[in-house]
Amino acid sequence: MDDATTETEAEALLAVLERNRRTFAWKTDGLDEAGLRAVTAASTMTLGGLIAHMALVETDWLAVKVAGQGYGPPWEGIDFDAEPDWEWRFGAQAAPDDVYALWRAAVQRSRGLMDAVVAERGLAGPSSFTWPDGRSPTVRKMLLDVIEEYARHTGHADLLREAVDGRVGEGAPPDFTF
Repeated sequence: MDDATTETEAEALLAVLERNRRTFAWKTDGLDEAGLRAVTAASTMTLGGLIAHMALVETDWLAVKVAGQGYGPPWEGIDFDAEPDWEWRFGAQAAPDDVYALWRAAVQRSRGLMDAVVAERGLAGPSSFTWPDGRSPTVRKMLLDVIEEYARHTGHADLLREAVDGRVGEGAPPDFTF
């Protein structure tokens, strides 16, 4: 909706998430292997690693913890106890098309699941995740946590992308699609 005064809270939160996804996509878009593997300063973080990490965030937080779905491929076959940083290594080593495809598939899955969960439970409804003390965070809380995760990692992507090819800016241009 264009008129912010008629947005529901759910529409507003999902729009903020979508804006963060779009900015993250723009900051990480169109890079070759060298660009996705570049590091800066003392950090080993790469743009490819960030992309794969955000694919796992989409899957773990929205598909699994909010919607109650399984992880699905490739996550279900990974032993994260043995390889706790698997997504970071995958993103830094895999072919760019594979890294981008992993994240885009996770985003598409999350969009559909969040539409269904919000329609069914609302933002105040419980997520499918339960803390050890037996409490379940609301859908709203989990959605806000994912927005915060994107905001933090888009900042990382901003620094890394500037070091790779000088791309700077606060948001994607109007004609950018992902």
